[in-house]
Amino acid sequence: MKYNFDEIMQRHGTDSIKYDFAHRLGKPDDVLPLWVADMDFRAPQPVLDALEEKVRHGIFGYSESGEGYIQALQGWYEKRFDWKIDKSWVVKSPGVVYALSTAVRAFTNPGDAVLIQQPVYYPFAEVVRDNERELIVNELDYIDGRYSMDFDDFEEKIILHHVRLFFLCSPHNPVGRVWTKEELIRLGDLCVRHGVIVVSDEIHADFVFPGAVHTVFAAIKPEFSDITVTCTAPSKTFNLAALEISNIIISNPALKHAFIGAVKRSGISQMGIMGLVACQAAYEYGAEWLDALLVYLTANLVFVRDYLQQRLPMLHLVEPEGSYLLWIDCRQLGMTDEQLDSMITQKAKLWVSMGRVFGAGGEGFIRINIACPKALLEIAFSQLEQALKSKE
Repeated sequence: MKYNFDEIMQRHGTDSIKYDFAHRLGKPDDVLPLWVADMDFRAPQPVLDALEEKVRHGIFGYSESGEGYIQALQGWYEKRFDWKIDKSWVVKSPGVVYALSTAVRAFTNPGDAVLIQQPVYYPFAEVVRDNERELIVNELDYIDGRYSMDFDDFEEKIILHHVRLFFLCSPHNPVGRVWTKEELIRLGDLCVRHGVIVVSDEIHADFVFPGAVHTVFAAIKPEFSDITVTCTAPSKTFNLAALEISNIIISNPALKHAFIGAVKRSGISQMGIMGLVACQAAYEYGAEWLDALLVYLTANLVFVRDYLQQRLPMLHLVEPEGSYLLWIDCRQLGMTDEQLDSMITQKAKLWVSMGRVFGAGGEGFIRINIACPKALLEIAFSQLEQALKSKE
């Protein structure tokens, strides 16, 4: 195999939040971490080569991206998602969460209502509350093991609370849905009708399992593009989170102007040169690596699915359509969230994301990151099985 995703990298002692800060974050030092969404794989070699070349040059002055950066970004999204991005639409940002918070400040005032769909990536709620806006929740429906949107409640909440801004998670973290084009059209038509700006977090767009297709929300209709701030980044796709680079796509000049104004008021100017270099190299030369990774992650998904069905049938996998984060229903165990957390952490010696942190509807679920060598998953699920057996 050209790419050795089975290699177990030594991440202890590298200042990794995932591996080196368990005790500081309230966990035992000996837990196996499967929580935060970074991967246990090296970035693609062309990215490493580009970064090494910049290091050898040895000068890290104020920098900006050139035409090659934009062309790499445009080429990636046109080839993989049939989305043509005009270079005038691109605003670079240190990260998607920063962009979410910036959007709140750019498009709303203190006390205004911002709508999210829980259970969802917990910074969505944090940036709303931290900026003193009113958090409104349109809870996803969970029926027969599958999540869907409650469109009637969605529209009612918009009208009742005079919602101005909505955060869309697509593909959805943590429940793993890749929303269909039909679902997104229904959602977008409601937002257009009621004058709601959409911030679409599409950071997991590159991770879609066979049978699902990611649709860029802003690309569906010109009317959708006109109300949308699309958040993209190479960070999840190529394991570059610490390089702090994302690309925010805004076609509406007025929205872009407001967003850039909020960025400037936060004191951000240029991005770091290493993030710029890594992003361009990844989009230019990382496709083959990613395609191989998707095959490996699909095999990891099969392993987890089979293990749960055959050995841990009391745990139910919510079948993912996208992302490398699995959402598992543990409610059949009959434990409180505190008991579940204690069993997983203290007995199974695993560090996972507890569902309750994702908000309404997350209680009794856990999120597990499978972007790691299969051998680590084998250890993790064996430890989980032993912990559950000892409980019996």
